[in-house]
Amino acid sequence: MIAERLTLDQLEQFRRLSTCVVASAIETFHVRLPNTGFANSSIRCIFEDQPPVAGYAVTARIRSSNPPMEGAKHYDYYDRTDWWNHILTIPAPRIVVIEDVDNPPGLGAFVGEVHANILLALGCIALVTNGAVRDLPDVRTTEFQMFAGNVSVSHAYAHLFDFGGAVEIGGLKIRPGDLIHGDCHGVQTIPLEIADKVHAAAREVRRRRQHLIGLRRSADFTLDKLRQAIRDTTPGRQEPK
Repeated sequence: MIAERLTLDQLEQFRRLSTCVVASAIETFHVRLPNTGFANSSIRCIFEDQPPVAGYAVTARIRSSNPPMEGAKHYDYYDRTDWWNHILTIPAPRIVVIEDVDNPPGLGAFVGEVHANILLALGCIALVTNGAVRDLPDVRTTEFQMFAGNVSVSHAYAHLFDFGGAVEIGGLKIRPGDLIHGDCHGVQTIPLEIADKVHAAAREVRRRRQHLIGLRRSADFTLDKLRQAIRDTTPGRQEPK
């Protein structure tokens, strides 16, 4: 499924880079428009003090406002153990991506303390959802990261009804096996065809940034020198915002 799978060392490199630097590095390859490839601000990082995460997407869809159509139980929160088998078909480390299809999404939280620990046991390091999460203090101690649309006190009727297909979270379309990178700023995908080259490009982005910042701090700073430095370090591009 993932021919371009990275080594563990390469994945670890992404855990040392901010999403902002990686996003700028991806732009240099011109494989997608700069306004695509990341979830919008409706998806927020729950534990902003934790380091970046990088892993492969495991996808699913849930509903939480209405009970399941079949069966007498109020919800089938743990009934879909076949999903757990599917999770293991995606290479580790895994990031679970759950689309809540309710309108509006996020009445009930599918993942809390118990499910976070189950997912950790299955090699998952984070969750991305447009829905809700809960049990934040208990989940924080596990170092399982969560990106979500909101938080909720209850699981309500949260139940998984579909998995293994394409989902959309905060305007970002994600397929099983996509490489996901997230930190306190939010979540983005890294195109697999350039993933092994992004780290080197990120180093160059940081080098250019430090050059411009160093110029600003220098005693002989002038606007003309700044303009020239921008032309020298980012040829063909406009002054940064």
